[in-house]
Order: sequence, then C-alpha cells, then structure tokens
Amino acid sequence: MVLEWIVGAALVVGLISLAGVLVLPFKQKTMDRLLFMLIAFATGTLLGAAFLDLLPEASEELPVSSVFLYALVGILAFFALEKLIHWHHHHRGKHRAVEKPLAYLNLAGDSVHNFFDGVAISASFLAGVDVGIATTVAVVLHEIPQEIGDFGLLLYSGFSRKKALFFNLLGALFAVLGAVAFYYFSAAIAGLSSVVLAFTGGMFTYIATAGLLPEFQKEVDLKKSLVQFVLILLGVFAIWFITFAE
Repeated sequence: MVLEWIVGAALVVGLISLAGVLVLPFKQKTMDRLLFMLIAFATGTLLGAAFLDLLPEASEELPVSSVFLYALVGILAFFALEKLIHWHHHHRGKHRAVEKPLAYLNLAGDSVHNFFDGVAISASFLAGVDVGIATTVAVVLHEIPQEIGDFGLLLYSGFSRKKALFFNLLGALFAVLGAVAFYYFSAAIAGLSSVVLAFTGGMFTYIATAGLLPEFQKEVDLKKSLVQFVLILLGVFAIWFITFAE
C-alpha cells in the first residue's frame, strides 16, 4: 500500500504542471501581457526556490562550504550547457522556429527539482501515511506558482502552447521517477540528495540571474519596471510562504 500512496501522490504533483491551462483561454494580445507578468513571477519563484528552499535544505546535511561549492558547480554546468545549446542551434542550418536555449535550461533544472520532490514524497510516506499526505500538500502548494511561471517561460522562449504543456508535464513526471527510485534505492539516493539539491539551486540561480533578469534590465519605462520588480518579489514571497508553512 505504501508504494501505491507514493506513486499516487507523485502523479498528483506531476499533474500540477498542467496549471498552465489556466492561462490558455486568453487571446494572443492578452497572452503577451500575461507573459510580462508570468516571466517576472517565474524569476521570483526560481530565486525563492533556490535561496529559501533548495540551498537551506541541502545545508541541513552538508557543510555550508560544500553547499556553495555544489551550487557553483550547478551555475557553471548550466553556463556550459547553454553554450552547447547555442552552438547546436547555430550549426543546425535551417531551423524554422527558433526556441531560446533558456527553455531547455529551465526544463532540465525543473526536472531535477521535480525528481527530488518525488524523493521527498517517497521518504515521507515511508515515515508514515499522515506525514506523506502533509508533505504532498506542501509540495503541491509549492509547485503551483512555479509551474504557472514555467509555462509562461516556455511560451516566452518560443514554444507553442501545446508543446509548452507537454514538456512541462514531461518534466513534472520526474517526480514519479524520483519517488519510485527512492522507494527501491533509498539508502543510495539519501546520501546523494543534498548534493543534487545544492546543484539544482545553482541551476535555478543561473537561469534567473543570467537568463531572465538581464531581459528586465532592458525595460526603461519606470511604471513597467516597478510592476516587474513587484512581481519578482511576489514570486519570492510565494515560495517563502509555502516554505514557512511547510
């Protein structure tokens, strides 16, 4: 029964990625306005997840110096990955719809993050069904704002709406993979989880600071800049609130 609880809870978390359908009914002009808000909110959730959730959680089992080291490795790894994706797109020749590498970076980082959401769910259900349910509720609340922001980020990067939903769902299903893997190989994964949490925190930091914030710096209108800043703060606050409640 425990495995059924684990898989069911991980599937629920995975389906949260479809939260992007909430913005699908809007027309293109309205979507363009929403993207302005979604990307700013996504930036806040990425920074909040990295600095208020992933890195502090990793520091519970690792020395702070090690957490910073693995986060730095994550930043440098994503820098190298972005260069590789840029090179790949440059040498492919004809390519109709140019999709920004930022989308694939975010998908990779989010997949790792979802994997360890699954690990957390699995570990909590192994401790007890009541603990598992409470943890699942916390993860779901944690994921809703981030998944909506991720959907907007994929649209901003050139994905169609259907493709954005599909890839967001595909990345979210890594929660199921992480949950099942931890269930069967808990001893091995438990020792590695904090390292990967710190690494993922570095990934999210790179996406937010190198990929998104520079785009906002191009905005010169004071009113729009203020709205962007407030939305970034709201994204951070959303993650802080969920982490505090958790």
